[in-house]
Parts: sequence; structure tokens; C-alpha cells
Amino acid sequence: MQYLSSTLARAAFALALIAANAPAHSQPAPADAPYPGTITLQVDATDLDRRIFRVRETLPVSPGPLRLYYPRWLPGNHAPTGRITEFDGLKISAAGQPIAWRRDPLDVYAFTLEVPAGVSTLDLDFQQLSPLDADGGGRVVVTPEMLNLQWNAVLLYPAGHFDSRITVRPSLRLPAGWSFGSALEAATRDGASVVFKPVSVETLIDSPVFAGKHFARVDLDPDAAPNGRAPAFLDLVADTSGELAITPGQLAVHRALVTQADRLFGARHYAHYDFLLAISDQLGGIGLEHHQSSENSAEPGYFADWDKSSVDRDQLAHEFAHSWNGKYRRPADLWTPNTNTPMQNSLLWMYEGQTQFWGYVLAARSGLVPKNDMLDTLANTAAWIDAQSGRAWRNLQDTTNQAVMGERHEGRDWLDWQRGSSDYYEEMVLVWLEADMLIRDASGGQRSLDDFARAFFGPQPGRTDADIAPLTYTFDIVVAALNRVQPYDWARFLRERLDTHAPGAPLNGLQRSGWRLAWSEEPNSFSKGFAAKRKYEDFSYSVGFDVGKDNRLTGVRWGSPAFDAGLSNAVQLIAVDGLAYKAERLKGAIGAAKTSKAPIRLLVKDGDHYKTVSLAYSAGLRYPKLERIDGTEDRLTPLLSPRP
Repeated sequence: MQYLSSTLARAAFALALIAANAPAHSQPAPADAPYPGTITLQVDATDLDRRIFRVRETLPVSPGPLRLYYPRWLPGNHAPTGRITEFDGLKISAAGQPIAWRRDPLDVYAFTLEVPAGVSTLDLDFQQLSPLDADGGGRVVVTPEMLNLQWNAVLLYPAGHFDSRITVRPSLRLPAGWSFGSALEAATRDGASVVFKPVSVETLIDSPVFAGKHFARVDLDPDAAPNGRAPAFLDLVADTSGELAITPGQLAVHRALVTQADRLFGARHYAHYDFLLAISDQLGGIGLEHHQSSENSAEPGYFADWDKSSVDRDQLAHEFAHSWNGKYRRPADLWTPNTNTPMQNSLLWMYEGQTQFWGYVLAARSGLVPKNDMLDTLANTAAWIDAQSGRAWRNLQDTTNQAVMGERHEGRDWLDWQRGSSDYYEEMVLVWLEADMLIRDASGGQRSLDDFARAFFGPQPGRTDADIAPLTYTFDIVVAALNRVQPYDWARFLRERLDTHAPGAPLNGLQRSGWRLAWSEEPNSFSKGFAAKRKYEDFSYSVGFDVGKDNRLTGVRWGSPAFDAGLSNAVQLIAVDGLAYKAERLKGAIGAAKTSKAPIRLLVKDGDHYKTVSLAYSAGLRYPKLERIDGTEDRLTPLLSPRP
């Protein structure tokens, strides 16, 4: 009885606490109705020393309760990643008189207040305190040479309306002498200040700005206007002016990306498209899609070191393809009326997975990535997916929840066992390759997945290219569209690959294309470039780990010889067979074990503890490659070749 009484007391206290902290105003359901008036949003981005964006917002209002949102569920992130911790200093006033506000304790992205009688306009002042350096836990978006303004970070908007029905007139004050690129269109420019044409909150959040001291805008379709096409530009910012120098051949490749996308999708669903590209090792890296632009980053030497490596150059193609898949056509459960309504990711295998496929294809067709490098990339993809031990417990469909769980990519200790978003990107490349080959087989070579792309993402009945409102799709809509291209049991085909726990990667597409996954004792050229860029040594497919900074093990594979010996990412590799670790020494030991069959002895350090472990492994060095299947037609090369 005493326990029951205390339990009831705790329950009563909890109910009282909830009541005391209940939101001051209930959340208005978003309505597809225009918000009265136009919000003005002024952002001062001149404080380069302290990396602070200073914001003044003027909001037309009516007397009564008001709920304001800071964007939380960010498009392209597929997750509640709005950085509310960088939003500070909020002051709200009317005609110079302060108005009290209250944060919703159950939704910290929401602010409630009461608009007094007779007040028709509110003034909001606040700051975004952007990270000063990468060690602060966030992405650096301001450097002395450039900035990346994402409007969702500097905006409060009223609840109760679709984002698409709230109008904003944004303006931006830049440091003197800076230029900018954006999908937004300038209405006026006065020195360092630019006022943009009014847009909806939806469009504003989807239209970031890259600006900098060293800036160049490159026209990727000079003949667009005379031929009635929407233009496309490459907007470059860089740490130094020398990084902006582009050769005629490099320009031709970037122009070919736009041309090859035209030939694939058959329509440009944008007023103008801006590839925003930062060439910098100071600004935080990014690759993020938007409907009429994309945010991209490259390390210094993007143009100067063009012939050394094509690693990550497919990013431009991937984000560009999202203009069609993900923006113009969008999964129904990823469309939300505002950015504070939770998203669902059940179709990311289509949104991201097919976009990854088209990103690879367009990168190869345009020449951004040479064909041989793309073959290496596909070999690496096949090997990576084939080695995912977590397939035994976690199917591909479940990995689409990863973004909402809070981690999209690397960073976990047992990535191949835990699985994650990289799987629905990369594994679906293999699945869509198989679908392409099935269509070619069933149609006698008359049709391919290109036909699906044109039908699904190209001109749509009853819509003009100028109509860029999202057109949503479901699983059944995707299946029906595939069947219109080539009748087949596509629902079963997709569900088997999404829902089951079959071991090994889906490699039928490679085999149908006349290629197979094979192994070499030397890494392929693309793998070498990738490892050099990420600064690690790759032993993943032999002993089961990589060696990264300070000789720490990374990527220890579940069930590998390293795993079986008790190793993890917590240890530092000190010595190999009694000699100080060097990559060549470990390679030599792995090679020698093929003949001797003797265990490979490693001295490792785990915190303050040292121990020697023995790896029972004698299969030699293994690096993925693709090889032709004798007596078959090569259908992969035509897939990756430019369309005339």
C-alpha cells in the first residue's frame, strides 16, 4: 500500500508538471491558405571575425495568440536537424515596446506569444551564432573568404499555414566587394546589400546563398536563352582567386553534365539552376540538393589537380539529379506542409538510391568521372555491399530510418553490422542497375531505365516546366511507371530486395551487364585516390580494418579476422611482427602469410594497455575490381557512355 501511494503521488506530480508546462497555445494545423501580408527578412552577414549572422524580421500579425517556428525538419537532410542551439538573442517588439515570448517546453523549436490589441506588425531581432571552427561540433559556414547562408538558420515563421503560402522578402548585407550565387533572384543591389524578389518560405529555405571574396559565375549553357531553355550556372567561391581558374576542357565537362541531364530527363523544371561550389578546406564540406540549386564543396585543387583523381566529382551530378528526383518528383511521405511537421523516409531507396544511380551514370556520361574510374566505383560499391554483415538482421528498407535515428553516414563503430544510409544509397545502385538490365533483356534492347527516367521525371500531363510544385509519388506509383516502360512483377522485384535478409550484394545487374566482382592484390586507381583523400590505408577486405590518423584502426569489420582477434576501432596499431607499423610492412606480412600460413602478430595500444594479438589470415591482400565475363556482351560501357 505504501508503494502504491508513492506511485500515485509520483503520477499526480507528473500530471501537475505536464499541466504547468503545457504549451501556452495549441499548435494550429497548417492550412493551404495564404498568410496575410509579406514578411521582411534582413540578414547582416558582415561580422566575419565572430561568424555571427544578425537578423531583423518584420512580421505582419493580428491580435491574439501567435506561434512561431524555427525550422526543424530540413529538406534534403530527411531528419530534424535544424540547429536550434545556434539560434540566440531573440527579442520581439511592437512599435518599440517589448513583447514577452515563451518557448514551448514540449517543442523547443516553437515560440508562443500574445499579440496585443492594436498591433499589426512585430519586429523580431536575433542572431545565428555559427560555429567558429569544426571542433565546436557544427559545420563551419563562415570564413574570412566566404560564407554559406542557409535561410532556415535565420528564420522564424508563423504556424498555421503551408510554407508555400507564406511570402517573404529576404535581403542580405554582404562584406564589401563580395559576390554571391543563389537560385534567388535579386530585385535591387546597392553596394554590399541585395534585396531579393519575394518568395515563399518553402522556396526561401530551398534557395541557399554562397558568397565570397573570390567568386566566379560560369555559364553552363550559353545558348539557353536563344533556344528558350532555362539557364544553368556554376557559381564558384574559393579560398584564393587562383582556385577559380577553369580550363576549356573542364568547362566542357561541366556543360556536358547539363546536356546529358537534358537527354536523360527531357525537361528542365527550373527557372534557372545554380551549382553552388565552394573550393575550400576552410568552409565545412557539404553536398545538399535543392530544386533550383545545389550546395557542393571540393578541396583546393579541384581544377588544378583535375587529372590526379576524380574522387567525389560525382557529387555535382548526384545533387543535380535531385532536381528531378526528390524535388520535382518527391516521395509522398517526405512532402510536409511545413518544416516542423515530421517527415517519413520509407521511399529513400528511390529518392536517394535511384538518384545515386543517375548521379553515377551522369557523371560518367558527362566526363566528370572517367569511365574506368566509374567501373572502379561500381566495383567498390559491390564489394562494400557484399561485405555488409548486418544484412543478417537489418533489411535495406529499415536503413531508410537511419536519418531520423540521428546518424546518416560514418561515425559508428561497427558500421557494416549496424548498417545505415550509405546502404540505401549504394545498394540501390546495384538494384537499379539490375532493373535497367532486366528492361533491356525483356524489350530486346529497345528500352532501358532511361525510358523510365524520361517518363517519370520529364514532362508531365497537365503541367508546364514552369510549374515546379512537388509532384509526389508512392511505392505503387513507381511500380506502375516501371510497368508502363516494361511489364514485369516490379512490386515483387523491389520488395524482395528491400525486405529480405539474403546474404551478399544483389550482383545480378552486374552479371547481366557482362561484368562481375573480382579481387586483386593491388587497389584500383579510384580506391587509391579515395584512400589518399581520406588519409587511411585500406585492409578492409583482407584482415578486416583500415588504418587511419595516428595509426588508429577504423572500420573494423564484424566477423573479420581482426574482429575474431578481439580488435576494434578503440586501438592504435603499434607494430607488425615485432617491427614498428608501416603500411608496407603490414602488406608484406599479409602477403607472406599466404605461403607460411603463420598468424600475423600485431602489437596494439588500447588506452594505457598494450597487447599482442594474432590474426589467423592467409588469403592475401584483396581489393575489389570488375572483370569481364567471357562470352558476354559488355552492356555496362554503353550505359555509361554519353547520349548523342
